[in-house]
Amino acid sequence: MNLFTKKTHPTKKKSAIREWIQALIFALVTASLIHWLVVEPSQVPTSSMESTILAGDFMLVSKLHYGARTPQTPLQIPLMHQTIRGTDIPSYLTWIKLPMYRLPGFSKVKRGDKVIFNCITELDKPSDLRTYYIKRCIGLPGDTVHIQNAHVYINGEEQSAYPGLQYRYYLQTSTRLTEYFFNSYHIQEYMPVREGYLVNTTPQTADSLKALPHVKGIEIILMPSGFFNPSVYPHSQDLAWNEDHFGPIMVPAKGMTITINHDTLEKYQKMIILYDANEEVHVEDGKLWMNGKEVTTYTFQQDYYFMMGDNRHNSIDSRFWGFVPADHIVGKGILVLFSTDAKKSGFHKIRWNRFFRSLND
Repeated sequence: MNLFTKKTHPTKKKSAIREWIQALIFALVTASLIHWLVVEPSQVPTSSMESTILAGDFMLVSKLHYGARTPQTPLQIPLMHQTIRGTDIPSYLTWIKLPMYRLPGFSKVKRGDKVIFNCITELDKPSDLRTYYIKRCIGLPGDTVHIQNAHVYINGEEQSAYPGLQYRYYLQTSTRLTEYFFNSYHIQEYMPVREGYLVNTTPQTADSLKALPHVKGIEIILMPSGFFNPSVYPHSQDLAWNEDHFGPIMVPAKGMTITINHDTLEKYQKMIILYDANEEVHVEDGKLWMNGKEVTTYTFQQDYYFMMGDNRHNSIDSRFWGFVPADHIVGKGILVLFSTDAKKSGFHKIRWNRFFRSLND
């Protein structure tokens, strides 16, 4: 007998259940890290970006472009946004709330980017768990945005129309049109009215329709200048803005200082009170109070952005609820993985021509 020989014990083999659980945990952690740091799939719920992005598109959202955010609400079930799938049960607990930071990205938000961000009006939810919206960035921090007759001006310069930009038109016809007709012109939204239809389409398609023998005429529908739409930000009858005649207004930038008066409070008090992480702040008798003291100037604590949908007359965007704070930016839309049409069924429900379509154009 060799007294110096180390006694060995046979390695206990892992059970199949234990191996399965370990593999599942590893896959869950890996997928969660990818979702947080790299890319996240997201479904487009509305038609506000048609015809560029369609309702029913499943797309990839890049977190690398602008940099991923650290979680503000750490107590949440991985890979579930807001609720447990198939239920109305919240997928998170608000017992712990952490400060949010953004990791370095390889680019900044640029004009024209298709940006995914958290809805800024869902104040009952943590900001990182609010519903995802996608719109096109129109105005950057420090830009002055002005809309006249639905044309966008940035810093006094008219902006070129983006491909796929849509408006609402009155299409007057001599006959009733079929669903096949509208599909052939890629018109997703249409409604019959007296002697014709209201349609949302591009100016190029509108010109094509104008030449058809059974079309009596087609004209864009715009709100008149000076007509007050109370739904339009900042909801001020003094300004009398609407979705087609808006501004001019400057987009807040981090470090930008404004003088507090009636005009600036109308335009910016929502950002100061709700999104700029100020404590004990309120407006009373036309004055801004912070920590019990009146302040006559204010310096913004973060950047903001002006977002608009490409489907200009069927998009609720910054014209209606104001600027998007930088800490609500989720990422950039880069690719449509696949798409489904809720209006159709079976094999026809799948939009085969939208598989793996790039959003970088």
